[in-house]
Amino acid sequence: MDIRAILMGLAFALMWSSAFTSARMIVAEAPPLLALSGRFLISGLIGVGIALAMGQSWRLSRAQWRATLIFGLCQNALYLGLNFVAMQWVQASVASIIASTMPLMVALMGRVVFGDKVRPLGLAGLFAGVVGVSIIMGARLSGGVDPVGLALCFIAAFALSVATLSVRGATSSGNVLMIVGLQMFVGAISLATVSAFTESWHVVPTTRLTLAFLYTTLIPGLLATWVWFRLVARIGAVKAATFHFLNPFFGVAIAAAVLGERLGWLDLLGVAVIAAGILAVQLSKQSPVARP
Repeated sequence: MDIRAILMGLAFALMWSSAFTSARMIVAEAPPLLALSGRFLISGLIGVGIALAMGQSWRLSRAQWRATLIFGLCQNALYLGLNFVAMQWVQASVASIIASTMPLMVALMGRVVFGDKVRPLGLAGLFAGVVGVSIIMGARLSGGVDPVGLALCFIAAFALSVATLSVRGATSSGNVLMIVGLQMFVGAISLATVSAFTESWHVVPTTRLTLAFLYTTLIPGLLATWVWFRLVARIGAVKAATFHFLNPFFGVAIAAAVLGERLGWLDLLGVAVIAAGILAVQLSKQSPVARP
């Protein structure tokens, strides 16, 4: 892994983790589902526009359309939608920590559903992840955190794990940016429909809301996605996924720096254990180096 790949991985982890803090700022001043639907609409228009300029086509294969619908519903409508709703009641740091367990859920579900082999190091990582989550949730529940918000965050992470496993290999034939843009439209339409029946569309424009919305749309929404696919193309999906172990640290640090969220020593211990578990799971997936 060269220096450029390391910098790309760090940039992706930082941008991905910052989305929870900016989302927390948005839901404090706007209906969460309406705001998220608007974000997806703008991101989708930009993504599809760039894809068309690059010569990509929206004439997708059946597998690609399936990936677009599943990922649009599971990642955008369910994963991000539930997280946005949950962050009306839980802190951004908590939401980012729970979301960071997604690689652990994918590894566990891959083993249970698809029979994927998990090496001893990976099993140790899964166990560490469970321990880390238990430490944090025990401390949070005793501190009075909203259990409904926590449940929504876990359901959201589970939905993204299902999406990740469901679309394995579906983007291998190209049109990646087009698929990214189209699945954002799926999320926009789904969330706008739900929002129309469940939310009051009352927004008071403020500078903070505008900046947070633009940041969430352009940086975690589009730029982080682009960096991720470039990183995967450069070093492969398995090595690229190793950078997910930084997400708990970055998510907690950004929420503390920007929003002033306080964390106890049990939270920090749980974050460290979860990060170690994610790293162990990802390292266990890498092929061993052949000896000369």
